[in-house]
Amino acid sequence: MLNVGVIGLGWMGKVHLRNYSEMHGVKVMGVVDTDQATLDEVAARFGVATFTNLDELLRQGLDAVSVCVPTSLHHEVGLKVIASGASLLIEKPLAATSAEGAELVAAARAKGVSLMVGHIERFNPAVQRVKELVGETGDVISIQIERVGPYPPRIQDVGVIRDLGSHDIDLIRFLTGSEFKDVYAVMTSSTGGHEDNALITAQMENGVLANVNTNWVTPYKSRKIRVAAKTKFIAADLVTQDVKEYSQFSTYDKSYSVREWPMVYREPVKEELTQFLKAVREKTPVPISGEDGLEVLKVIERIFACGEDGCKP
Repeated sequence: MLNVGVIGLGWMGKVHLRNYSEMHGVKVMGVVDTDQATLDEVAARFGVATFTNLDELLRQGLDAVSVCVPTSLHHEVGLKVIASGASLLIEKPLAATSAEGAELVAAARAKGVSLMVGHIERFNPAVQRVKELVGETGDVISIQIERVGPYPPRIQDVGVIRDLGSHDIDLIRFLTGSEFKDVYAVMTSSTGGHEDNALITAQMENGVLANVNTNWVTPYKSRKIRVAAKTKFIAADLVTQDVKEYSQFSTYDKSYSVREWPMVYREPVKEELTQFLKAVREKTPVPISGEDGLEVLKVIERIFACGEDGCKP
């Protein structure tokens, strides 16, 4: 039996709590939030102990914790959890800055606890299929990702790059198996606050080109990946979890053949938490490490530096 807790009961925190509550061999020892009405709601729905003070939750003998607070609080909360000796999954991005992220990684390593970062899209069945298809060829030329939608009122402390773009920075690293060599970006804000529209272009160390279009100014939600390789073209819709594989162009009949890969729908958060707790139980490496999350933060900071100086050499 693993004793777990959830810190922060916004939209994602409630998803974590629901999934933990449905798992065998898992006991939710408590949750913490600053809003009493939210605590009353989850206490009635899930029958869990509730706290308004983090230290009280951490005294419950926890093996693992989900940190689902705003990004600006990841560093402070994460260090407290690590000091308590509990392993933790921090929702993406790992922290507000790479300096804070590095402190979290170092603290977890020193304490000997597992630190995983919630880059949830890696557990999307469509992404996993794309990774398999990419792995078969090894001849990827370019990756294009579209991640757009309407502005989410629940996000107040970061802009679209840290909120949405962090998914795709991680996915590009994951799909290419390479680090960012060069990265450029342009961004705008229609509100005068955080950026809500960004175009990111990069070249990986292995030569793959990547392009990300992400914004909060589109009236509908779209999450799509397109991979061009020397021998195939792959198109995936991460919302519907549909994947199509186009063969190499035939000069004989001037056409492509298309293969549709059927997916059995799975909830990515459930798979993410299952893999996290498996690593905690078996004391094996987590699927997405603190170091992975730190690399994403470093790329984000390069993007913002690019925006400030115009990507000058």
